[in-house]
Amino acid sequence: MKKIAYILSIICAMTMQSCLDLEPKTQLADTNYWKSPEHFKLFATQFYGWSADFRWLDDSQHADIRSDLFAYSTVNVYSNGTNSIPSSDKHYTDNYNRIRQTNTLLQQADEYDRQADIATSVGEAHFFRAYCYFELLQAYGDLIITRTPLDVDSPEMQKARNPRTEVADFIIDDLKEAAKLLPANKAISSSDEGRLSSEAALAFLSRVALYEGTWEKFHNGSQNTERTKSLLNIAAQAAYDVMEGGTFELFAPQELGTEAYKYLFILENEKSNPASINKTGNKEYIFTRRHDPVLNSIGFNITQGRLGNALYVTRKMANMYLQSNGLPINPQTWNYTKIDDEYKNRDNRMNNQLMVPGQTYWGTNGGRINWTGDAAEIANASHRNFIPQTGTGYFPHKWCSERDGVPTGMEAYDFPIIRYAEVLLNYAEAVFERDEQISDEDLAISLNLTRKRINPEMPDLTNDFVTTNNLDMRTEIRRERTIEFFDENFRIDDLKRWKTAEDEMPMNLTGVKWEGTDFESRWPDASFKDKDGEGCIIHEKGRNWHEKHYLLPLPTDQLKLNPNLKQNPGWNQ
Repeated sequence: MKKIAYILSIICAMTMQSCLDLEPKTQLADTNYWKSPEHFKLFATQFYGWSADFRWLDDSQHADIRSDLFAYSTVNVYSNGTNSIPSSDKHYTDNYNRIRQTNTLLQQADEYDRQADIATSVGEAHFFRAYCYFELLQAYGDLIITRTPLDVDSPEMQKARNPRTEVADFIIDDLKEAAKLLPANKAISSSDEGRLSSEAALAFLSRVALYEGTWEKFHNGSQNTERTKSLLNIAAQAAYDVMEGGTFELFAPQELGTEAYKYLFILENEKSNPASINKTGNKEYIFTRRHDPVLNSIGFNITQGRLGNALYVTRKMANMYLQSNGLPINPQTWNYTKIDDEYKNRDNRMNNQLMVPGQTYWGTNGGRINWTGDAAEIANASHRNFIPQTGTGYFPHKWCSERDGVPTGMEAYDFPIIRYAEVLLNYAEAVFERDEQISDEDLAISLNLTRKRINPEMPDLTNDFVTTNNLDMRTEIRRERTIEFFDENFRIDDLKRWKTAEDEMPMNLTGVKWEGTDFESRWPDASFKDKDGEGCIIHEKGRNWHEKHYLLPLPTDQLKLNPNLKQNPGWNQ
């Protein structure tokens, strides 16, 4: 379990020549280094430090704080549409530098005699090159494709950018190659736990192909073409291959009941839930950023930074959760009289993700003692009889440890880069968008599994259910994705590929219904806050979204280095 975390923690300290000792960059191609499979493996190990981690939740290009679901006490310029052209951008330069390193390994691999001995390392290089290019594609669209170890200031990098369609195809080809070369998850030895599997490559392939297939569909008139159908078919097939393999499953132990979703995200090898289930009981995570309390803790204020702190959830998110009968709520007729009425008879993920007024919450500065919820444990809780009185009035508790006395940043749960729930929902969406319909059988093996993980009594989403209740299948598929991946860095990317950001992002960020409810007496200071026509708190208004915001602007330093790049549309105006 600790192997990959251990390697990453010591690699910089190794006295032997390591992959990180090969700078300056002219030494990266030193043929004296590439003498054994172990050299290739060690070099590839550094790639694992590039993947998503908890810090990305705070404000990466994917962070939900840049979407319509979260707000801070201060304005996020990306969320409200006031970001400007940066003079430089480490996201751009870092990813191209990383691509150079993957190309270095691939170039050296071409000269190595025993190809079978380094197949896994080559597969890892293909995967991480695709990973870095996908990061850039989502941010900037068109990109320069490079297959050799170039630097951002190399002469070959002075050409115009390749069209995004070529970039997407390049990424997909890399992931297909990675899936061929990487071992199946079950074939990975205990000493290599945490390294990539063929299933991880397929799962990521489903993400990329779904993203690009829907981007091209909805940014070009919302109609399928042969290309979009092909991309969506790739996404569906890659997801299905993982599903059919049977290696992974949703985390839903009976002992945790309707709280299984909550505890999935805070599993540690120390006691971290009432059932004492540790990381070995999690078969949902396909590829993770691994953490260990001694060698590689999270190192980020994840629990105390979220639990009842200055990170707020918007009313739009609260309204997305279905009723327990599987139907959407009607905010105009819902009973909001008591401050916890909103949370009653809803999708259980609402309680698993959001702090319910009047409830008890444990954190690292006031955690569990015996995991029974008895009087002594409640007395020790960091939040007893929680009453929201700041921000929007909605607070998250996803990612928040309940272990008592854990120093800030020393939590050690893993970050899910790819989990099985995504594979299931990628499959459902790809099938629907490819065919403009989806069968009940396909819904049963995908979306309904996540929908009912902790909602066993909720009706299945079926075509008859949609028709009978005047629902829209696309809306319900997107709703399920938004709820399942709340605070996992998906929302703003989804709005961009669906081309709905122009409708969703300019909306006011609103909070709880204050007028005519018990909040008037429980949160009297909110009387000074702006309210909308429904009596809900307006947390932020005056938001913007223009066509140019679907892509980030290229930094000015790169445009000076290579005028042929040309700025993304709308950013020169």
